Amino acid sequence: MIPKLSAEERDGALASLPGWTHDAERDGLRRRFTFADFGQAFGFMAQVALLAEKADHHPEWSNVWNRVDILLTTHDAGGLSARDVALAKQIDAVVA
Repeated sequence: MIPKLSAEERDGALASLPGWTHDAERDGLRRRFTFADFGQAFGFMAQVALLAEKADHHPEWSNVWNRVDILLTTHDAGGLSARDVALAKQIDAVVA
């Protein structure tokens, strides 16, 4: 079983993840990424897909033209876990 983060752990994680917010309804991390065009957005999604597959932890996401919306939550934990935080940090490194 993957442990769910406490409120204190969640708040600490959010402090280290600029641009990410807590989705209280889903108890996950949410962020919107905006790119110059569809090609850049899709390329970003391809890079994130490889990271997610390697981590065996897959985002909930959507894409509209140059925008990618991502939600990270761990179903096995019933909400936010360290796996979500780790993947969010890897995703941020893609756009850095």
